[in-house]
Amino acid sequence: MIGASEGADAQADRWLRPLGRGGAEEPMALICFPHAGGSAGVYRPLAAAAAGVLHAEVFGVQYPGRQDRSGEPVPETLHELADQIADVLEHWRPGRTLAFLGHSMGAVVAFETARRLAATRPPVALLASGRPAPSRIRETSAHLLGDNALAEELVRLGGTEADVLEHPEMRALILPLVRADYRISETYRYRPGPALECPVTVLTGDADPLTPQQDARAWREHTRGTYRFVVLPGGHFFLFDHLPAAVRALVRATARPATALTGAC
Repeated sequence: MIGASEGADAQADRWLRPLGRGGAEEPMALICFPHAGGSAGVYRPLAAAAAGVLHAEVFGVQYPGRQDRSGEPVPETLHELADQIADVLEHWRPGRTLAFLGHSMGAVVAFETARRLAATRPPVALLASGRPAPSRIRETSAHLLGDNALAEELVRLGGTEADVLEHPEMRALILPLVRADYRISETYRYRPGPALECPVTVLTGDADPLTPQQDARAWREHTRGTYRFVVLPGGHFFLFDHLPAAVRALVRATARPATALTGAC
């Protein structure tokens, strides 16, 4: 008979994928939440760039519906997805300090997960990348586009190479997952409630077509902790194009409370 702890570990293994260590037995775990259509492994280059610098073990969240979880449906709502992740993290590796990093859709999933853990296991830092603040409604509906238009949107944003989507087999794998993720991301609506207590660092690209800077700055409204706002060059996937700068932001956010800063750095 499988014990309760073994069952919990098996559940966590479905959701959390180890990507890299900052050092032996690091007391902090950085939990990385992917963008729409992304898998846990998208953060592997970031974990490699942070090796030996970031004093944390890095984990990627593997959402349902992709890779080895392709047989599992994407949850109906982003709130449901956050519920499931919070259930896993609440009792996972007790004694570990948690910090969250999320890009695009992942930023809001990380935020909603942090809200659910606020009373039991709050993260010590949240890094929100490439996404307007939760309270800012995004009037987008890419999940309703036809396949060709959706493929063009992915290429425009820079997250997928055009030649990948020219192959029918790849289109059949990628587009339904992206559409399902876009649906829960675009239909997400913030539910008013207490602000987070942890520091929040906001990362944004200076040419990101999906994240106007005034909407990114509004993350300040969602924490009573300290706040930093960092602008990097690039479009929607700037985070993955500027790994050294991303690592510096991670180190600063997780090493000590973020210093309040309203300008770009």
